[in-house]
Amino acid sequence: MQAKGEFEVKRTPQGELDMGGDARIGHMRFDKQFHGPLTANSVVQMLAVMSATPGSGAYVAIERIEGTLDGRRGSFFAQHNGVMARGKPSLDLTVVPDTGSDALTGLHGRIAIDIVDGKHFYTFDYDFGADESR
Repeated sequence: MQAKGEFEVKRTPQGELDMGGDARIGHMRFDKQFHGPLTANSVVQMLAVMSATPGSGAYVAIERIEGTLDGRRGSFFAQHNGVMARGKPSLDLTVVPDTGSDALTGLHGRIAIDIVDGKHFYTFDYDFGADESR
């Protein structure tokens, strides 16, 4: 199954974190509102680092999404792994196995994010039950 829609993001800096040896990484909180087949709110906690090479860095994050997906109410967690290599981005955004609650129990899938003219869009490829790719 697939759900597509738009979402808004509010970013709140949480302060840098000490990684030892004078290294610091960014910590951000994002609050999102999803519209469309996924009508939900989420909180994201993200850690990010940038390289000395322009356009290179990475982030990891955990997101808790609560609302309805095609009329099914519940919540789930998603894990982000984003890398930027000299301006070329890649993102793996996956539902954390066995975190779906209520009517979202058994949910698994991947979410793609696109930003077009400053607007955020999602494409959520998902299913319920056994995930054969695990």
